Amino acid sequence: MAGAAALAIENERLQADVRARLAEVRESRARLVTVADQERRRLERDLHDGAQQRLVALALTLSRAGERLDDRDTAARALLADGERQLQRALAELRRLAAGIRPAILSDAGLGPALESLAENAPVPVTLSAEVDRRLPDSVESAAYFAVCEALTNAAKHAHATRVTVTAALDDGHLRVGVGDDGVGGAQLGGGSGLRGLVDRISALDGRLTLESPAGGGTRLEIELPCA
Repeated sequence: MAGAAALAIENERLQADVRARLAEVRESRARLVTVADQERRRLERDLHDGAQQRLVALALTLSRAGERLDDRDTAARALLADGERQLQRALAELRRLAAGIRPAILSDAGLGPALESLAENAPVPVTLSAEVDRRLPDSVESAAYFAVCEALTNAAKHAHATRVTVTAALDDGHLRVGVGDDGVGGAQLGGGSGLRGLVDRISALDGRLTLESPAGGGTRLEIELPCA
């Protein structure tokens, strides 16, 4: 009896140690996600307040320089016009880069408006139902937003879908997001489509991601994130 009791005590100690280590791993992964999100916001601010503003100022300078040229300086006018066109392309590329890091609307207005903007600019028609009436933790909003981004990209690029439905709602302290398309299906979490990274990111937040994608039957992605 003494031996059995000692064994039971040791088993309980080992289980408690495993639970404690798992909790440490979850907390560590959550901290990594938070740090990554903070770095994205810093990069977004640096791009917007630094390089982007300098390029805008340079574009205005080139425009003013063109206005002061004599009508006979056609060669110089052509060079300035070409410089302005290249500068506008650089600005457009910089804005796309900044949006890929973390869109300003997500930081300023929250997940609901960010999803509306994403649906309006998606490469395929999107029906959106977003019932998120409050701000959520930054890490939750970012994870949900980029999950929908990845799903929409896959729907257009790989699934050749003609329509997509996106839902987002709060339910009992959790954010539930679903993205479904009418594409060719056959998507896999380990298929190199970027979904594997989403699984890691959502798991780090103690969330859950499920994928249903039968061949020829469209794809349905659902995520659940605690946000209480």
